[in-house]
Amino acid sequence: MPPTVSQSTTLPRLPVDKDEELLKRIDHWWRAANYLAVGQIYLTDNALLETPLTLEHIKPRLLGHWGTVPGLNLIYAHLNAQIQRRDIDVIYLAGPGHGGPALLANLWLENSYSEHFSHVTRDAQGMQRLFRQFSTPGGVPSHVSVPTPGSIHEGGELGYVLTHAFGAVFDNPDLIAAAVVGDGEAETGPLEGSWKGVNYLNPTRDGAVLPILHLNGYKIGSATVLARKSDHELDHYFRGHGYAPVFVAGDHPDAVHRDFAAALSRVLDQIREIQRRARHEGIETRPVWPMIVLRTPKGWTGPKFVDGVAVEGTFRAHQVPMSGLRAHPERLQQLESWMQSYQPEELFDGQGAPRESILALCPVGERRMGSNPHANGGKLRQPLQYRPLETYAVEFDEAQRGRELHGSTERLGQFMRDIYVDNPHNFRLFCPDEVNSNRLGAVLEVTDRCFMGPFDDNDEKLSMDGRMLEVLSEHNCNGWLEGYVLTGRHGLFASYEAFVSIIDSMAIQHAKWLEHACEVSWRASIPSMNYLLTSTCWRNDHNGFSHQGPGFIDTLLSKQPQVVRIYLPPDANTLLATARHCFGSVDHLNAIVIDKHPQLQYLTMDEAREHCRVGLGIWEWASNSGEAEPDIVMACAGDTATQETLAAVDILLSYLPALKVRVVNVVDIMTLRLDHPHGISQEHFVELFTAERPVVFAFHGFRGVVHQLIHNRPDTERFHVRGYQEEGTTTTPFDMTVLNHMSRMHLALDALRYLPEQWENAAELIEDLQALLQKHHRYIREHLDDIPEITQWVWSGGKIELPLDQSDRER
Repeated sequence: MPPTVSQSTTLPRLPVDKDEELLKRIDHWWRAANYLAVGQIYLTDNALLETPLTLEHIKPRLLGHWGTVPGLNLIYAHLNAQIQRRDIDVIYLAGPGHGGPALLANLWLENSYSEHFSHVTRDAQGMQRLFRQFSTPGGVPSHVSVPTPGSIHEGGELGYVLTHAFGAVFDNPDLIAAAVVGDGEAETGPLEGSWKGVNYLNPTRDGAVLPILHLNGYKIGSATVLARKSDHELDHYFRGHGYAPVFVAGDHPDAVHRDFAAALSRVLDQIREIQRRARHEGIETRPVWPMIVLRTPKGWTGPKFVDGVAVEGTFRAHQVPMSGLRAHPERLQQLESWMQSYQPEELFDGQGAPRESILALCPVGERRMGSNPHANGGKLRQPLQYRPLETYAVEFDEAQRGRELHGSTERLGQFMRDIYVDNPHNFRLFCPDEVNSNRLGAVLEVTDRCFMGPFDDNDEKLSMDGRMLEVLSEHNCNGWLEGYVLTGRHGLFASYEAFVSIIDSMAIQHAKWLEHACEVSWRASIPSMNYLLTSTCWRNDHNGFSHQGPGFIDTLLSKQPQVVRIYLPPDANTLLATARHCFGSVDHLNAIVIDKHPQLQYLTMDEAREHCRVGLGIWEWASNSGEAEPDIVMACAGDTATQETLAAVDILLSYLPALKVRVVNVVDIMTLRLDHPHGISQEHFVELFTAERPVVFAFHGFRGVVHQLIHNRPDTERFHVRGYQEEGTTTTPFDMTVLNHMSRMHLALDALRYLPEQWENAAELIEDLQALLQKHHRYIREHLDDIPEITQWVWSGGKIELPLDQSDRER
């Protein structure tokens, strides 16, 4: 088995004249951070142990995670030394996010915390406040979170640290993201896939990710997989991913400090050399990037035994290694001995401030990892430059409204193509191998797909210089974009609608981050997370049932209204206006849902801008009620829903020209929600939907969404919603609407169902609609395609003839 670093004699050493003094400072910092972390978990008072501990000094509820803390503190201290020595730009991402006490301790030592929270001063009084607030009501969470300076990585869910780190360094050539990966976290699916990030990292223009895999052996209750592998196995494993691992292991502080210092110095030299060569000599092959594997005991320096049971180095050190102090007051002495083992009198002066040996290790100003502006990315945010939307708009004569087919996402691709040109370091498209499929290929006219090789003669639009990121991993795409926007840049994640739900939990975590950030005054606004959901449930007819799922809308609806936006543009111009708004917005999750296939076009560019500004409105050109109260309101949200609604209105007006119909289209569905910032007033709601007339509402997604949104609106019982009902498999596009009862025939029948006064006049129409449904059923099984008159329908304004002959009616 290859030796670990602690056994190696080949690693570089620090200069002899500085070695011992620097290592002493690092050790002082580490011990001070460990002391502060223990105090946060246990104490409300007596922060400097000036008197013997009593139960009055102990929190009534002991919460926190100690096991990972010593390793996180060790890494932080050594990074400080290297930042000072090299004057480098480093952010710290704590994958073991529940190691909150560690990050808070280091931030307090470097004074970044006190600069944001002036009441937590860097003295004895502030130390006591630091302790008291941890994981208590009105205080701070036990995990790394939004109020943690220097953090762009929420610790509430494991698996995302590397994707966030890569996203942060794309187009950030001088930034190093030190990403600490916990060995429990390393077992998650997202983390397992995220090692592939080096295949998309170009050292000529991007920064560097330094993964530090911290193996302490255990999760909450059992062993971790990677910790039980030998160094030999791990070396092969990570070399296969494209990394050159350096191993550090041990439980003796002096040896681990020396070896980790040497290892960190080595890998930073390697990073600098990789970047120097790429930027001055060019690059022909993907570099082999360095990483560190650090093995230390879980709960290192904590109690080795409690009541004769092993704790340090076991799963028992994961959270609170010595609990139940009120039931076992004899443990108070052991806790005090534990804290005294760090020699606090050597670390803090009489006023509780860190001593000079610790302050001397602290970087200055924005070089402190808690004050790095990349970790408060809104401070670096620059607005995108755009060309006029008219450049990409679909132009048509109003007489051709609803009669021309154009690819809406193709126009969006052209818009983003020029954003790439005009913003060469500030915008990226992230997509799981679906750029051409989703008709966004215009972007590839100005940039290739990024890939660091090797290459094949059959590759197309694939190069190291490419800036479009296409990887078959929704987790990577979402995590990269999160890291990109959290550090102040802009982008879009485009995905098949059904598969974006793979990252439901990631979106939820980011939404929670944004919700919390609204309450943190020093967090600057960051660009929004923008999602394009295409290849939708209504047109994934050839892929079948598995590719049909509009549930991401439902996921977002559960989040706080101040951060969630959901848009359903029905045509190209509304899509362009929506995308322009979303790209310029901040602090939101914007979901845009529209299909990739050619669609009928309804609104001019000016009309689309106004429609998107308001979010919904009456389409007068498709209505015949004028100023009068309509007999029926036909509402729609979504491209297919809009088409089927207009086709239903066309049928109704052809058979019943005296019927007064109002068409309301909704592009911003949050306007329906009364308590949303975009929610329209009750008065405006009544102006659109009337106070008491029936409303047939065709909706892109699950029907319950609309009922949820219109809660607390007037007389919601009159709203009759059609939408996706989990019906359909491999079938024709129009049959999807039939199977889910959202076809034009179903919508027209629904309208008549709620208009009993029309039944006598509508008898023939009802029979014809039912006959057409039967004809459709027979036709697609015989011809394997939809009825041409259905697929080729265009808006006629009430002059349509149903594709029926006498034999169809007689059946």
